[in-house]
Parts: sequence; structure tokens; C-alpha cells
Amino acid sequence: MLWTALLLPPCASQTSPSNLPNRDALRAVAVWALQFTPRVAVSEDAVLMEVEASTRLFGGKRALRDRVVAQADELGVVQVAWATTSLAAHALARNGIENGFKRPLETMLDALPMECLTAVRPHATTLAQTGCRTLGDLRALPRGGLSRRFDKQLLQALDWAYGRAPEVHVWETLPDSFAAKLELPFRVEHAPALLQGARRLLVQMCGWLAARHAGVTSFTLRWWHDTMRSKDAGEGGSLTVGTADPSRDLEHLCRLLAEHLAKVALAAPAGDLALTADQVHDQAGTNASLLPDTVQDAESLHLVLERMAARLGPAAVRRCVTREDHRVEWMGHWQPAANPHPRKVQASTSLPQPTWVLAEPLKLAVRKNRPVYQGELQLLAGPQCVEAGWWDRDEALDQGRLVVRDYWLAESRHAGLLWIFQAKLDDGVAWFLHGVFG
Repeated sequence: MLWTALLLPPCASQTSPSNLPNRDALRAVAVWALQFTPRVAVSEDAVLMEVEASTRLFGGKRALRDRVVAQADELGVVQVAWATTSLAAHALARNGIENGFKRPLETMLDALPMECLTAVRPHATTLAQTGCRTLGDLRALPRGGLSRRFDKQLLQALDWAYGRAPEVHVWETLPDSFAAKLELPFRVEHAPALLQGARRLLVQMCGWLAARHAGVTSFTLRWWHDTMRSKDAGEGGSLTVGTADPSRDLEHLCRLLAEHLAKVALAAPAGDLALTADQVHDQAGTNASLLPDTVQDAESLHLVLERMAARLGPAAVRRCVTREDHRVEWMGHWQPAANPHPRKVQASTSLPQPTWVLAEPLKLAVRKNRPVYQGELQLLAGPQCVEAGWWDRDEALDQGRLVVRDYWLAESRHAGLLWIFQAKLDDGVAWFLHGVFG
């Protein structure tokens, strides 16, 4: 078995015992740890997780260790330890030892002070009078005498730590929604500085999303002003950030939040933060490849566009998307890049569509009842009858956008393949060039 202990520092609040972390802090780390394994438990001043079955999923023990240590540090974890039992990992973490596999487990535990096990602490004075200083000294005492003079928790803790008896844990469960709070260590006067505390909350949220195999498209950061504020400042403020696609990429969400915070001015110093995941969607993991994928190492285009839109404004960054419309002029639509992608549009015709569309259809000359463009045109396929737009109206020009056309695929000896249409005008029927195939 491979157990990990994540040790948290004592809580500085006077409302909590000075030798134990805040319960909310332990719960926050436990929820984050559920992305690695469902076997997560809280024990006094540490979060314990059994990750033996997860090593292959995360690329091996070394890769899993690096990921846990890097993110745990941002959550305030002061020591990470690994061992074959949870209680041994907990004891090693309390003594600042990370690797419990350097030597045999018994050898490493025997050298630890006996107070590293909580069950020993009520009897530490009595045991010290007998000459016990380490777990090895305690283990050397007659087992029968220990069972008669001390409670059963003492022997049980020794058996659990040394792997001589199966351990018992109450496993943590994943909440249905995410909401986390954080008290800042100092008062923040400028909104961009809130990112330092908000990142810690984002780490928790991304861990919760990973455990749910989901991504977020909208999350809200709230802050509360210090009690020593003016009446006009109000209690606090909030900022909602949206993404076009579901995401649990920590770095992208942090950069996106930073761009939005750069535009915010705090009415008073802020002392507390809260983060909630507003819109959550399922997000399947990517398929692993046998060969290295260099494309995934680069930042995807839509992430770059979202960050640019957050900095320059939604209207300043747009992308062209296709929408369902039989009229060629309005098939393409420019929308803010941060908006969600529309669903895939079904093809409106079996005929090929032109590569380039003219801004305004060009009226063609007619010779012997045949359209002419750099020579007489030969009709290859068609017609595609289009009669649409009766519902659409151009408010600026105060006129409708109804079109009644017959489209043809035509060939010119000099211009190549063309997209032309025939329409009825007041003075008769006319031909127009509307697109060119590249």
C-alpha cells in the first residue's frame, strides 16, 4: 500500500485549539485530494490518502509525488510524507520526513519520538519515567504489561503504524457543489493583489472539478471589505468570470481572473474571499497517446482568445462562426470570441459551397441567353433554389432581406469554377456572380 500524509500547520485563531488546524482548512485539502483517489480521510492535523491504485493513472509514483507536492504547497500544507501505512506516514510528516521507503519501515519508526503518535501523548509522562523516548523503546516493552497499564488505543496505534493490523478510516465524500472561503493574512487594497488568495481557492476548485471529471464555464469570486470601512464602501463586491468551453486548467483560470481583476477598483480594503463554481459541465479526459504530443504543450487558440477578450473587452475580439441560414451572405456570423461555440451546422445543400464570397453580387452580362464572365459560362450543376429571409429585416436601411434565387455551379475557361445565381428583377431576369472556388 502507498499512503500519503498531508500535514497542515496549527490554526492561529483563538476560537480553535492552538495545536490543531482549522476544520475548514482540513476539509478543503481533503476535497482537493479526492481528485487523486476516493480513499481520503481526515486525521487530526493531516489529510491521509491511499494512492497505490492511482500511480499508473498519474504517470507513476514520481510524477504523482511531484504533482501532489507542488499543489499541496499552495494549499498551505507544510509537510508531505509517504509510507506503507497511513499512521506511519502521519508520524513521519510530523517529524519532517517525506520518504518512508528509504529504509525498512520498522527501522524508520523506531527512531521517531514516541509523541508522534497521538495515542501515546496522554501517557507520555508515565512512559518517560520508564525510560521510553522513541517508538522503538515503547515497542520493546512487554506487550502484556502495556495492555494492563494503558488503554487499548496505545497498542492499537502501534499495530496500525507498523502494519500489524488493518487500519480503520472514515472516508471523505465529494460535495455536490463547490463553495470555499478564505481569510486573507493581510488586508488587500488593490484588486489585482486578490489573485494571491484567489489562486488558493482556484486550486481547490480545480481539484474538485478533476474529481468530478467536470469543467467550469462560470465561477464567481466574492470579497468582503474590512470592518473599518466607510459607509459608502458597502460590505464587499463580486466578480463573475465565464469561459467559452468547460475548463479545469488552473493556469488558464488564474490568468483569466487576473485580466478581470485588473479592471476592478476596490472601494475599501478586502479581508475575506469566497469562490463558487456557478456553471459546471461534464468534461471527459483526453486520450493518452503512445507518442509524445507536442501540440498539447502549447496553449490552445481559444484560451488565448479568452484572455485577450478579458483584457481588451468582449467586443474587441471576435471570431467568425457558421450559423444555419440558406443565404450565403448571412451564413457567416461574427460573435465575441468568449461566447460559447454554436452547435455544428448541418449542410443546407449537397452542392459545394464557394471558397470566397463577394461582398456584393456582381451582375453579369448575358449573351444568347447565357451568362458571361471572362467568356461564356457553362452550367455544371444546379439549380439550388433559395427563398429565405422573409423574417429578417435590416433596421439601419429599413428594408427586408428576402432573397429568391436559383444558384448554379458554373465554369469559366479563364476564371475557373464560379458560384452564380439567377434572380428576377423589375426589368426581367438577371444573372449574378456571388462566389469563387479557390
